[in-house]
Amino acid sequence: MIFSEADTIFYALMIPLVGALAIALTGRWPNVRETVTLTTAVALACVVWSLVPTLQAGGRPELHFVEMLPGLKIAFKVEPIGMLFAALASGLWIVNSVYSIGYMRGNNEKNQTRFYVCFAIALFAAVGVAFSANLLTLFIFYEVLTISTYPLVAHKGDEATVKSARVYMGILLGTSIGLFLPAMIWTYSLAGTLDFTPGGILEGKIAEPLVGVLLLMFAFGIGKAALMPIHRWLPAAMVAPTPVSALLHAVAVVKAGVFTITKVFVYIFGIDFLFSQPSHRLIIWIACFTIVVSSFIALRQTNLKRLLAYSTIGQLSYVVLAAAVLKPLSEIGASMHMMAHAFGKITLFFAAGAIYVASKKTEITDMRGIGRRMPWTMAAFSIGALSMIGVPPTGGFISKWYILGGAIQDDNYLALATLIVSTLLNAAYFLPFIFAAFFYEEDVKPARPHGEAPWPMVAALTFTALLTFAFFIFHQPIADLEAQILVK
Repeated sequence: MIFSEADTIFYALMIPLVGALAIALTGRWPNVRETVTLTTAVALACVVWSLVPTLQAGGRPELHFVEMLPGLKIAFKVEPIGMLFAALASGLWIVNSVYSIGYMRGNNEKNQTRFYVCFAIALFAAVGVAFSANLLTLFIFYEVLTISTYPLVAHKGDEATVKSARVYMGILLGTSIGLFLPAMIWTYSLAGTLDFTPGGILEGKIAEPLVGVLLLMFAFGIGKAALMPIHRWLPAAMVAPTPVSALLHAVAVVKAGVFTITKVFVYIFGIDFLFSQPSHRLIIWIACFTIVVSSFIALRQTNLKRLLAYSTIGQLSYVVLAAAVLKPLSEIGASMHMMAHAFGKITLFFAAGAIYVASKKTEITDMRGIGRRMPWTMAAFSIGALSMIGVPPTGGFISKWYILGGAIQDDNYLALATLIVSTLLNAAYFLPFIFAAFFYEEDVKPARPHGEAPWPMVAALTFTALLTFAFFIFHQPIADLEAQILVK
């Protein structure tokens, strides 16, 4: 049977929802439940990736539901940035599911059925965000993503965890309802539509200084992008199990933030119009500040997951900075860094979780020599860290190369200096840890010389580490696809 492209979008939305229901119904049988989880993840990836050839050929599949107000529809349209996000989220869900099976069983976690159900709903929301044809549709799925991930963050259920989860949801809902929603209403009152349109919808309808006000409302209202000072939710979410941290920091939540900001710049303001407005420089300054300050804070962390959290804050602002530079190479670099960061950071979180399951260690000072008994895990961690630093032949080098190229096109010395300084800071907090893991001896000798985590976890983190190399080699088709966003 041959499905239309609109059918394909519909199935991409429905598969994770149906999967969530099936997971709930099979919860009493762990093997069946996890088989359903993996089957759902594979099915979603196959459906989403089937749209790639259409996008490469210049097609823009659409699916429309209902018109709520004139110019306001619940509608979906697949374009290059959204295709990248959906393909990334759906593909890494498979790997994360394999990893989760090893983590949840190896750690004897409670409420595993709820965990897998919420994961599926979060992927439903992520696909909805990726394929949204307008800001209204995106906003609805953006909120579903926040709500569906709250039980994942609060998974442990103790008082401290629930308190941190409330910070997570409070900041994300507060910023979206307090700033993002009013910015959307203002945009609709100006343009009469919220559709994502090549070239934007605001040119000739708003002028400085109001452009700057609206731009800041979007930037801080899209809290998932974690620009400072709207960033505290991200370290707070570190109380979640490691597979959830991987979802938050590498796949769905943070990528939804930087993805949304990029879409607003490109399809709501429009690259040419926004570049003509001096206020776009405000976002560059905020992004540079966030990159440098978060990197300095990461230097002071002793807990591995908190170090990775602050690293994520800085890496996300690379994407915001690249998008705000508004030059062809940097716009491509923004999309490329979403992918490079996803592969590298999910590897780092997978490794952190593997270390915890195998040794119950969370503090960096306790992990000296850990590479000697967990060589696979720490080798993968090292590859992910090198990608975050931007060392060839990892994917992080490619994305930073594009971002640097965009900064040079713009003669933007602030962006150039920020990239150089932050790269040195990245090296300063990652390389000493890696050195100590391999070249120091453990303070307490382990009972076994080798003590890797369960094999599904090791297999998953090895695979994602290899993806960072693969992206370095095979990045050009992705760059070509993302270059289409520059064509009106």
